Amino acid sequence: MTNVAIVGAGPYGLSVAAHLEGAGIPFRIFGHPMDSWLRHMPKGMMLKSDGFASDIYDPQNEFPLKKFCAEQGIAYSDMGIPVRLETFSAYGLAFQQRMVPGLEDKMVTDLELAPEGYRLTLEGGETLPARKVVLAVGITHFEYLPACLSRLPSEYVSHTYRHSDLEPLHSRKVVVVGGGASALDLAGLLHENGGDVTLVARAKALKFHNPPTGKPPSLWQSIVHPKSGLGPGMRSRFFANAPGVFYYLPESLRLKVVRRALGPSGGYFIKDKVVGRLPCLLGFDIKAADVKNGKVVLQLQSENGENKEIQAEHIIAATGYKVDIERLKFIRPEIRSSVKTLQGSPVLSSSFESSVPGLYFVGVSAANSFGPVMRFAFGAGFAAQTVSRALARASSQMRAMDQSPAMANTTK
Repeated sequence: MTNVAIVGAGPYGLSVAAHLEGAGIPFRIFGHPMDSWLRHMPKGMMLKSDGFASDIYDPQNEFPLKKFCAEQGIAYSDMGIPVRLETFSAYGLAFQQRMVPGLEDKMVTDLELAPEGYRLTLEGGETLPARKVVLAVGITHFEYLPACLSRLPSEYVSHTYRHSDLEPLHSRKVVVVGGGASALDLAGLLHENGGDVTLVARAKALKFHNPPTGKPPSLWQSIVHPKSGLGPGMRSRFFANAPGVFYYLPESLRLKVVRRALGPSGGYFIKDKVVGRLPCLLGFDIKAADVKNGKVVLQLQSENGENKEIQAEHIIAATGYKVDIERLKFIRPEIRSSVKTLQGSPVLSSSFESSVPGLYFVGVSAANSFGPVMRFAFGAGFAAQTVSRALARASSQMRAMDQSPAMANTTK
């Protein structure tokens, strides 16, 4: 029996584990460390988040990204120096080795209810009981393809999540669909390495973060546009620093904010690799997609009715992620059907617990409850603190019950 099982070993899973370790709560954690970052993001990309907002969190802040970079001789600044994907991935692995050495590099293949709480089955067949389970599965299961593209054979269409190594794409004519960071990063990197790539986006204009000015902000600028882990501005500051308050906003407002806030945009550092460098068809929707003579033919239409047809050997959908716990097939159907959901996401308590007692969700699955910060590594600190406090209280209550005279009499 383990008190807590953590499923997932990205920034959220590792942060929760580090906090449980600090609180002295027994746990086991499973998953491939930093899997999404190592195997599902294009090599050469850079994070949009600033250095200070790209930490993985331990309770005493003993090992932030800044310290890792200093130890490795990597250039670092809280703001102004983009964090490379390779740096962040290496930092995550170092954090795991230092703060969560007990990580078990195995995938959970089955999660079922059991008398003691839950029973997990690992690849290889091992089973273990756990009183509580924290699901920190991240974006792994939630890649989203629009209906018009999902009908294409898999050899002709893929999601950005499938592309870490871009080398196989350099010799192919590729269309990237989307206007957000993943679309811009992938299109820019492909073109930079000699790829034949066209960007198609619904947005009429591409958006990019503003580059750093190199000057300290004035007092007025600091008040009106304060910095935050999600970028400058009062709204971003609220989303980043007050997810516990966001939780108590009216449900309809929370859903609207999560859907619209922090919309598609690229980092300032990718702009020069895209704008004026590669063909960009902006303001177009995909009306149809078919395979003809070994190529994908896209029928595009703009708002004003203009039609275009383009062809490619492969389509890459940079169309984001859509949480739907029905896609977590390792969870038994009887558990999935018992979790109260809203638009596919679990409805959570203020401590990240779902409607199924003892089952917690952190990361992108918690965005509808705690706001857009849950889509970014910066939200892992709040999630880890909140979940670890809740589990510490539950553990303390259980010990108190075990030690009570009434409970002692029932065991005699």
